[in-house]
Amino acid sequence: MIEEMRLRDLGVIAEAVLPIGPGFTAITGETGAGKTMVVTGLGLLLGARADSGAVRAGAAQASVAGVWIVPSAGSVADTVADVGGELEPYDDERGELYVSRTLTAEGRSRASVGGRAAPAGVLADLADDLVVVHGQSEQLRLRSAAAQREALDRFGGSTIALLRADYEGAWERWRALSAQLEEISGNQERRRREADDLREALGLIEATDPQPGEDDALTERAERLANAEELRQSAAIARAALSDEDGDNDVTTLAAEARRALERAGDPELTAIAESIAEIGYRATDIAAQLSGYLADLDESGPHELAAVEERRAALAALVRAHGTLDAALELWNTGSARLAELDDDSDHIERLNIELDAARATLDEAAAALTAIRTEAAGRLSTAVTEELHALAMPDARLVVAVTEGAESAYGRDNVAILLAPHPGADPRSVAKGASGGELSRVMLAIEVVIAGTDPVPTFVFDEVDAGIGGAAAIEVGRRLARLARTSQVIAVTHLAQVAAFANNHLSVVKANDGQVTASSVRRLAGEEREAEMARLLSGLADSGAALEHARELLALRED
Repeated sequence: MIEEMRLRDLGVIAEAVLPIGPGFTAITGETGAGKTMVVTGLGLLLGARADSGAVRAGAAQASVAGVWIVPSAGSVADTVADVGGELEPYDDERGELYVSRTLTAEGRSRASVGGRAAPAGVLADLADDLVVVHGQSEQLRLRSAAAQREALDRFGGSTIALLRADYEGAWERWRALSAQLEEISGNQERRRREADDLREALGLIEATDPQPGEDDALTERAERLANAEELRQSAAIARAALSDEDGDNDVTTLAAEARRALERAGDPELTAIAESIAEIGYRATDIAAQLSGYLADLDESGPHELAAVEERRAALAALVRAHGTLDAALELWNTGSARLAELDDDSDHIERLNIELDAARATLDEAAAALTAIRTEAAGRLSTAVTEELHALAMPDARLVVAVTEGAESAYGRDNVAILLAPHPGADPRSVAKGASGGELSRVMLAIEVVIAGTDPVPTFVFDEVDAGIGGAAAIEVGRRLARLARTSQVIAVTHLAQVAAFANNHLSVVKANDGQVTASSVRRLAGEEREAEMARLLSGLADSGAALEHARELLALRED
């Protein structure tokens, strides 16, 4: 439920607060006062595309903020938590969700959800669980076959939802198996070539037997062997300086002499220093031994080893050229056998896939038949219920038919769903896409929503001039139905008809003021005489007409009946 909306510098609205709350809220106002900006602002909060042209002339940016009362647990709360937002406590089971959207005159847009910045796409995700908006574009959408099928499925509730989920699962399974079979059967020659190439590549890798990191190690070894003489001289000089049997001035000899001299002094402090010098001697001896080992390794190596190393490097280079890196060749060795077994198993695999595909087709046929049967049954009930609603909406001779016929197989089933309308006795039912006027389509849409609300309630409905093209008794019945819908959902309606506004429990008026340069609008909640005057203006264009005021009071009394 939307508790409140705040608009600033949006269209002609300079600043406005819309206290909405539960029940049926009617929004009225003079032409050009900015009623549609209320719906535009709500659209921005629901993730609609931002249009910089909606920023009020002379303003740097427009902003919209809304407060929703939502369940503390569920899909909405989960979406808010996913972006790092929070709900403010409202009561034991609900929380307040703060949502805002800012639009600059340059076209940049920012959104926040639960106090955290979020992409506009998150607002659109929330909209699916919060609001259904009906306007002229939605009436046009009702003309589409997809929207008509969705309306029937919504009416069918959880029963159709479960069968549709079963069908969709069977459909995806059948599609996946079909694609797999097509890929194998239609590309057998390519797969045979892949198998031959893979077999050859694996044979070369097996023959070479590369080891992880071997190429880097061989590069280092080759460098050492290529510079063996220079390295031998450097290591020999270093070893002689550290420890040399024929020398009197190497590190180990000098360290030993220094240690003995300090020990002979008998001073405790010098003795401690002597121990440190002893450690230096031990360390020098260890390093000299390492250098001896290094020199021995060089002595054992020779031109013959360098040739062997270069030969091995050439073999590894061939693998690198073929696969990009040695690691890639090793990865192919680890995974290629399984892929080769799969390619070599094509004939048996095709046979198995055909068996699986036949079973998947049988399951799909069964699921499709079950879905068609339940849709056909639901279509009859929906036809009857909506026809009754249309009679109450001043279409006493109208008959609505929801026809379910066989159609092309798709992810949604094998059914074509068409909503047909026979507006007069004896008239053949025709598709609402072709045979319904704007006013008739408005009432059909409203009747469908009233009926569907009994099985698939929506938290909030927003109707933007749902009363377009109607008046008189039909408008009164539209108002009644909106009030009835408000028993289970929050209803917000932008209207220009007093007959509709009369049934609202919350009447907001968009008021226009003109200072000679800038037109700015604000929103006021109407009650008592102010509401009667606004109703009179809607009826006659004159807020102080005695006859219009009397008629306004009569209409307001209808809501109390």
